[in-house]
Amino acid sequence: MKSFDTLLSRFCYKHPRFGIPNLMTVIVAGTVLVYLLDMFSTTILFSDLLVFSPALILQGQVWRLFTFLFIPDSSYLLLLALSLYFYWLIGNVLEQQWGTAKFNFYYFLGVVLNIILGFVSYALGGSGEVSMTYVNLSLFFAFATLYPDMQVYIFFILPVKVKWLAWLDAALFLWMVVSSLIALNFLGALMPIIALLNYLLFFWSDLADSVRRMAGRAAHQTSRQTINFKKAARQAQQHKGYIHKCAVCGKTDTDYPDMEFRYCSKCNGYYCYCKDHINDHVHIQ
Repeated sequence: MKSFDTLLSRFCYKHPRFGIPNLMTVIVAGTVLVYLLDMFSTTILFSDLLVFSPALILQGQVWRLFTFLFIPDSSYLLLLALSLYFYWLIGNVLEQQWGTAKFNFYYFLGVVLNIILGFVSYALGGSGEVSMTYVNLSLFFAFATLYPDMQVYIFFILPVKVKWLAWLDAALFLWMVVSSLIALNFLGALMPIIALLNYLLFFWSDLADSVRRMAGRAAHQTSRQTINFKKAARQAQQHKGYIHKCAVCGKTDTDYPDMEFRYCSKCNGYYCYCKDHINDHVHIQ
């Protein structure tokens, strides 16, 4: 994973303009155009000529390899407008954060994985039809990883942090996988998983570092030294009226509230020192 990050970073650094600038604007504009053309279609929907179909692609309709990116994921105008605005907003933020090259890699890697999944499904006897719905939804995972504490307003009223919405998005992915498996729709179950693999490929190092930090904090909070320190601090505050007292000069946090106190790890016991003596005292053994 780290080698992938390194190679990708080097490539993007050397080719910052690689890819399509304002990619999500292009995707949204194309989707709106297809939706409008569907409204005026009569015998056959215009989008039916664009969907991903391995059988028709092998017959020469190669444009379907990329036109399925513009298929609307909803026939309801309001729902489609909200989802497209959502994709456009998040996509533009990610492109500004990563640069055009890296964002294009993220998005089109999802496209390639979907194409491979479609052909594998077709080879195994399935229809092979895939969509970009889950890849578009996975953009939110990337956004939440970069800006977990950003606050958004649901319906312009209810404030919610992005990280909690990401957990809701994860629950939706899980539900889609489970419901597809129950219905024996294995292609439907694989599409969300493929989208998540795309996300994990880009964020594995960040997630692993976050897990290690959380494990380190948990180990520190449950260590015997931390537990004994908190117990000693509570006892000192209850019986003596202060929490910290320098073992050299006798200063306390009650008498000197702005003074910084620390405990020495080299002393045999829990001995506290003010900032003037933490590095200038004889270690107690």
